[in-house]
Amino acid sequence: MKTKILLIVLFLASFSFAQENLSYQKPSKEILDLADVDLAPGVQIDSKGENMVLLYRNQYKSIAELSETELRLAGLRINPVTNIGSRTTFYTNLKVKKTGSKDAKQVTNLPENPRLSGFSWSPDQSMMACLNTTKTGVEVWVVNIYNGNATKITEANINANMGSTINWFKDNKHLLIKTLPSNRKPLINTATAIPNGPTVSVSNGSKAQNRTYQDLLKTPNDELNFQQLASSEIKKVSINGKVENFLPTDMYRGISFSPDGNFVMVTKIKRPFSYLVTYSRFPSESSVYDLNANLVKTVNKVSLDEVRPKGFMATRKGKRNMNWRSDKPATLFWAEALDSGDPEIKVKYRDAVYELNAPFNSNPKLILKTKQRFSGIQWGNDKIAVAYDYWWNTRNTKTYLFNPSDANSEAKIISDRSYQDVYSDPGNFVTTKNKFGKYTLDIQDDKLFLMGDGFTKEGQFPFVDEYSLKTNKNNRLYQSKYTDKLETLSSAINMKKGEILVRIESQTEYPNYYIRNLKNGNLKPITAFKNPFKSLTDVNKRVISYKRDDGLDLEGTLYLPLNYEKGKKYPMILWAYPREFKDKASASQSTANPNEFIYPYWGSPIYWITKGYVVLDDAAFPIVGEGTNEPNDKFRTQLVGNAKAAIDAVDNLGYIDRNKVAVGGHSYGAFMTANLLSHSNLFAAGIARSGAYNRTLTPFGFQSEERSYWEAPNVYYNMSPFMHADKMKTPLLLIHGVADNNSGTYPLQSERYFNALKGLGATVRLVMLPKESHGYRAKESIMHMLWEQDQWLEKYVKNKETLNFNNNKMKN
Repeated sequence: MKTKILLIVLFLASFSFAQENLSYQKPSKEILDLADVDLAPGVQIDSKGENMVLLYRNQYKSIAELSETELRLAGLRINPVTNIGSRTTFYTNLKVKKTGSKDAKQVTNLPENPRLSGFSWSPDQSMMACLNTTKTGVEVWVVNIYNGNATKITEANINANMGSTINWFKDNKHLLIKTLPSNRKPLINTATAIPNGPTVSVSNGSKAQNRTYQDLLKTPNDELNFQQLASSEIKKVSINGKVENFLPTDMYRGISFSPDGNFVMVTKIKRPFSYLVTYSRFPSESSVYDLNANLVKTVNKVSLDEVRPKGFMATRKGKRNMNWRSDKPATLFWAEALDSGDPEIKVKYRDAVYELNAPFNSNPKLILKTKQRFSGIQWGNDKIAVAYDYWWNTRNTKTYLFNPSDANSEAKIISDRSYQDVYSDPGNFVTTKNKFGKYTLDIQDDKLFLMGDGFTKEGQFPFVDEYSLKTNKNNRLYQSKYTDKLETLSSAINMKKGEILVRIESQTEYPNYYIRNLKNGNLKPITAFKNPFKSLTDVNKRVISYKRDDGLDLEGTLYLPLNYEKGKKYPMILWAYPREFKDKASASQSTANPNEFIYPYWGSPIYWITKGYVVLDDAAFPIVGEGTNEPNDKFRTQLVGNAKAAIDAVDNLGYIDRNKVAVGGHSYGAFMTANLLSHSNLFAAGIARSGAYNRTLTPFGFQSEERSYWEAPNVYYNMSPFMHADKMKTPLLLIHGVADNNSGTYPLQSERYFNALKGLGATVRLVMLPKESHGYRAKESIMHMLWEQDQWLEKYVKNKETLNFNNNKMKN
C-alpha cells in the first residue's frame, strides 16, 4: 500500500513539475529599450494635400483591455457591453496640421481618456467624424479640421458591431449612423443557459467544402445573441446633434450613398444563419432608398452561401460585388458568373458585368465580359473604364480597357501577366476626385497615369508612367533615382501640376511624407517624425543573394550584431515565411530593399542583433510547382533546400557558427519551422508561433493548397509535422494565442502537437498566451513572448555545446 501511495505522489509531483505557473516576464534591457517605445502618429491627408490629421495611439493594448467581455459569433469578435469589435485599435489623441506649416495643432475638447476609431472624412473634407468608445458604449464625434475643435454629436448608443457605422450625407451637415435598437432583447449567457435540446446539423448530399473557420455559430443561443448584436436602427444625425429616425430595427450590414447623394443602398442580413460559414455568407438583401427613407427598389437577394463548387476560383451564382459607379450620379453595377461559379466548367468568359441606372426599374445592361474571375473596375467616364480579372490556378491577371457605353465593342486587354511576376507589374492607374467627390481615373488629353513599385533586377525604383489611349504606349514621367533611400509613391495630389505624395526612408531615417513636384523637381517635407530606435543607428544591414541547389535565386535581409567583430563566429536566427509560386522565374525575383527603415515590430527577430546574434530576416522560402505539378508536391524537399542555401550563404561570408543556428516563424512560418526541425539536421533550435501542425484538421485546403485531403492524402500526411513527431530531436519553443481566430490555426493545433512531442521525448516548451488572437496585442503578452524567445535562444543556441553533424543531410 505504501508503495502505491509513493508511486501516486511521485506521479503527481512529476505532472505538476511539467507546468510552470509564471507571471508575465519582461525581456532584457537591450530588447526592452527597442520594444517599449512611443510610436510616431498615423497620418491621414486630404485629397488636395492641404490638411492632415495626426493620429496617436499606444503601441500595445493592455491585458486588461483584452480581458474585457468578448463574444465570438459568426466570424465577429464583439464587446457586447460597448458594441464594437473587441479587437479594435483605438487612438488616444489627435492633432491637425497644414501641410505647409511646421507645427501641428492639438485638437481641443476631445473626450476624457479617448478611445477613437472609425475615422471618416466629410465629403468636402472640412470635417472628420470618428467613434469614441467609453466604458458603456460608443459615441460619434466630429472634428473641425480648420479650427481643430471636436464635438460630440450622439450619446453612447452606437452599434459598431457590423461596420458601415458612419456615413456622410452630401450636404456635409448630416450623417447616417447605426444605433442600438430600443427593443433589443437581453443576451443569453451561453455558459450557464440550460439547453432546450441537442444541436443537430444536416447534410442533404450537396458538397460544402469550406475552410476551417473559427468563431462560428454553434447553438440556437448563439443565433439569438448574434441577431441581437447585429440589429440596429438607422438614424439621421446632424453635426449639431439633432437625431431623426430613418430606418427601423433590422440586421443592417452595409450602407453606401450614391455618388450624387440622392440614394442610399442598404444591405441587411437575413435568416437562416449557418454553423459552417461566417456572417459574410449568410443570406442578405440589398435595397435602395431615397433621402426620405422611402424604398425605391430591392436590387439584390442572396441565398445562404454554404455550398459552392470545388476550388479557390469557385463563387456563388447571382449578383455579387454590387456597388455604385463612381463616375455616374446613381448607377449600380455588379458581376455574375457565366460558369455557374464552377471553375471546372469550360467557358469562353467566366463573368459578366451589368449596370442599372436609377430609378432601377429597367432591365440591367451588359457592359463587359471577362475571361477570368472579375475582380474590380476603375471608372473613368462614359467611354473609358479599366477592369481587372484573375485566375488563381495560373496566377494570371488581366487588365481590360473598355467602353462601358458600348458592350458590342470588344474590351482591349492591355496587360496579361502573372500577378506573382513583380518585374512586369505596370503599376496602378492614378485616380482623382470627380464632381461627386468620388475617385475616378485621372484622364488628361487622352492620357492616363500609372504609379508602380518599380521592382527590377537592379533594385527598386518606383515610377510614374503616362499611358496614351491613342497609341497604347507608356511614357515614363518619373523614376526614383535613390540608391541609399526608399521612396514610396503614395498617391497623386494634382497630376496637372505634377504633385504627388511620397514617403521617403532609409535604414536609420524614419519614414516621413513629402510632396514631390514631378515638373520642377521640388520636394516639400510635410512631416518630421524622429527615429525612436536610436540604438540601431549603426546596424550593418544588407540584402544578400544566393542560390538554391537547383539554381533558383534566393535572397534575405542580413543583420550583423551591433558589436560585430570581424573574424568572430556568431549564432544566427533565420526567420522566414514560405510562399507558393507557379513558375521559377517569379519565385526568383528580388523584392527586398536594403533601404527600408529598420523597424523592430512586436514579432520581429531584429531585437537579437543587440544580444550578439546574426539575423537573416525575411529569407526567401519559395515553394515552386510548374505546369501540372503543384508547389506542395515537393514541399519538404524545397523547404530544406531553401534553409540549407540560406545557412550556406551566411556561413560562406564567415559570420556564423553553423552549429548554432535557430529557425523561427509565425503562422505558416511556424508550420515551416516544425517541418524543418523534423526533416533536417540544420538547426540547433526553433521558435514556432501560432502555427498549424496537423493538416488533416484542415481537410478542405490550407494556405495555397486547393486540393482536399481525400484528393491528396500523401501531401497532407507528408506536410504535417504532427505525423512526423517521432523525428523531432531539436528543441522547439511553441507559442500560441489562446483566442486564435485564424482559419486553421486553432490553439488545439499547438496543444496536440506539444502532447505528441512530449510523449515521444522531444525537448519542447508550450506557451499559451491568454486572451491573444492570431497576432498578439497586449503589452504583457508581447514582452513575455520576447522573454521566452530570448531564454530559449540563450539556452539552446548561443550556449549550445558545439556538435559535429552533417548539415547537408535530410532526416529520413
